[in-house]
Amino acid sequence: MTHDLPATGYTDGDVDTNASEVPSLETLADQRYSRRQALFRGAGATTMAFMGTALLAACSDDDDNASSVTISAGANAATSSGRVVTLTGTPANGTDGVATAWAQTSGTAVTLTGTGSTVTFIAPAVSTATDLVFTFAVVEQGGHSQTAQTTVRVSPNTLGFTAVPHGLADVVAVPTGYSVTVMTRLGDPLSATTAAYANNGTDADFAHRIGDHGDALHFFGLSTAGARDDTSSTRGLMVQNHENLNVQYLHPNGPTNVSTGPRPVDEALKEIEAHGVSVSEYKDAGSRKWAYVQNSTFNRRITPNTPMAFNGPAAGSAMLFTAYSPTGKTGRGTINNCANGITPWATNLTCEENWAGYFRRDAADDAKRTVREMTAISRYGVTSRTGNFAWSTANSTDSIYTKWNATITGATAADDYRNEFNQYGWVVEIDPYDPASTPRKRTALGRMGHEGAFVRAVAGQKLGLYMGDDSRREYLYKFVSSTTYAAADAASTSRLAMGDKYLDAGTLYVAKFNADGTGKWLPLVFGQVPNRPVSGTTPEYVFADQADILVNTRLAADAVGATPMDRPEWTAGNPVTGEIYLTLTNNNAAGRPLNGTDAANPRHYNDPKGASNTAQYGNPNGHIIRLREDGDTTAATTFKWDIYLFGADATDADPTNVNISGLTVDNDFSSPDGCYFSRDTNPAGQINPVLWIETDDGAMTDRTNCMLLAALPGKVGDGGAKTITNKDSTGATATQATIAGKAASAATLRRFLVGPVQCEITGIDMTPDGRTLFVGIQHPGEEGTVTAPSSHWPDSQTGTAAATVRPRSAIVAITKDDGGVIAL
Repeated sequence: MTHDLPATGYTDGDVDTNASEVPSLETLADQRYSRRQALFRGAGATTMAFMGTALLAACSDDDDNASSVTISAGANAATSSGRVVTLTGTPANGTDGVATAWAQTSGTAVTLTGTGSTVTFIAPAVSTATDLVFTFAVVEQGGHSQTAQTTVRVSPNTLGFTAVPHGLADVVAVPTGYSVTVMTRLGDPLSATTAAYANNGTDADFAHRIGDHGDALHFFGLSTAGARDDTSSTRGLMVQNHENLNVQYLHPNGPTNVSTGPRPVDEALKEIEAHGVSVSEYKDAGSRKWAYVQNSTFNRRITPNTPMAFNGPAAGSAMLFTAYSPTGKTGRGTINNCANGITPWATNLTCEENWAGYFRRDAADDAKRTVREMTAISRYGVTSRTGNFAWSTANSTDSIYTKWNATITGATAADDYRNEFNQYGWVVEIDPYDPASTPRKRTALGRMGHEGAFVRAVAGQKLGLYMGDDSRREYLYKFVSSTTYAAADAASTSRLAMGDKYLDAGTLYVAKFNADGTGKWLPLVFGQVPNRPVSGTTPEYVFADQADILVNTRLAADAVGATPMDRPEWTAGNPVTGEIYLTLTNNNAAGRPLNGTDAANPRHYNDPKGASNTAQYGNPNGHIIRLREDGDTTAATTFKWDIYLFGADATDADPTNVNISGLTVDNDFSSPDGCYFSRDTNPAGQINPVLWIETDDGAMTDRTNCMLLAALPGKVGDGGAKTITNKDSTGATATQATIAGKAASAATLRRFLVGPVQCEITGIDMTPDGRTLFVGIQHPGEEGTVTAPSSHWPDSQTGTAAATVRPRSAIVAITKDDGGVIAL
């Protein structure tokens, strides 16, 4: 990219904009002034590298000084992708009456930012060492000119930070050279008229506040005019899920009768409204100084009370009929929103995870149900006699409370809420740019404990969504749209209509992982799914139609013989290779016994915890599996897979059979949960993208709080076959063959962040330029009490928190002090 010096006046380009009467470079070229007639001096032969910033001097091969000014050559320099590079040059006789400019003359194009003698740029993504050549030009008042060149050699990206050590402090710890800004927190107001959060349990009106247990998040860009702008890195809408509650901190003295009821109405309403999704505007005041906008017209809360529409094959099914929705085509609310997905047309897919426990079913209800109903109810775990928070016991007849009682009380399904739990467990599409829009539950994607829904969109192929069902021994799913994806649809302003086009019709599949590193997608299509066979005392389940398969997706996956996994959670796609990564958080001995391992879930071992060496058998540290579709097409029905990383405690894990990935204290982890690739709009997401791994751990928390790691992950098949010897609590052993990826190293995996006490690290996104990373800190101090909080974060981030301050879930914005791309 070339930047020419303006002769006069102001421009908003990347060069000096002060008014000047000095001739322009084009004018000088036309006048054919000799470069030996100009007077200038290079910045000197100094090259400085400091925290990823390279300071380079202009250099010249012209040592002739016709005007009695010497020209000293500067130095060429080297850097790597994503680093900030500063180019400087100084005229020998000062800057009075002199115009200067930098321009790029060859190499991968970059954007030069700055004025005159000093400009900066971000080193671009490259696959091999690549030279970028820049020219520094000086023009004197009399028209004399001179130019000089400097070469910057850019190497492929590397992890450019020192690993953060294990930590148990009540802060967010990041590498040297990075800064943390606390953004939206539990209770922060989202309207001009909502009071500041007192954080003492007296606050109400969570329909206009940030919810609790912030989970998956995404930054949707806004232009200065307030329109969708996918390129904006300075203004946007932060959409965040609110999964659950630290209920002990929400009320002045903790909750009343939370296990049994009756519940006070005001407490129940607060807890209900603290769930769901929030939309809040974020704005950069300059140089990545972020804050949220309390009174933005885009701000919105979506809660368990928000009206919803049902779309897709199950919409209108009798299984969705309720007193609120006698046609089964509408509903109310979303809950336990965990991970997410982002569509090319800029909508947010929020995923309903552990919804089943919120519902109450009285003991008498079992006898009122058919055998088929009880089979489905048992499979999904709708078995509580009170519900997680006993909301149905609130002293009110309002259906926002009574709907949580799924006991049959009326003559038909339209007279009660016997089917209310069937209205949850879906992927919900939200248009963040339209606060008045009605979210749509996409039933074609199936009903389960949805963790996330990664969207892979390739022009000319069907749209593909990859979804984990977060529970032990559940499955990995894929949805393939009936409609071929057209890239032009990404720009549509009818965003939810695009969801109708691509997400309401298609084929839902479930994964079967074979022992040889291959796999198959099994279609969940009525007529192709056999009856679910008798299992113990559970009778055969006969599917009635496609709606039945979609409402009872777990039963259909059982019937076709899918592979039960070790808690399948987040999915993420490598933006370069198209490979799909799935975090498998952990399993216990009951869920993954010694003789119940398989190639895709191969370990059974003990990770002793704490000073007493408390036994933790099963797969307590989890692993990450990845797959590549055959033919690299979303519609493929077969794939290749390997296990990318095995979680382990590097200090005491068996290096042969447990710490298979060769982790060290600088990169060991346990219970991977969130995973995310840097955006492909910046060098960290190009050519060799950075993968981010978040943990939700309980196995290794005697050694460190939960964490975020950065990785350069390689490809499926970069390792090989491995045979593991597993050992159970009796000392018995068994071998298991698997496919392991290439072992980790300091160059390919490092710990980037450690969170505060008793938190989970979950939710992650970055600005398009890659220079701000947003990370969610969920449920700090979750084991504390209202009188003795076990964390005081985020107040503790500055070291000034009082001993009684209650913790709050929050988002942090992480920036690199030199302005470079995060992690590089």
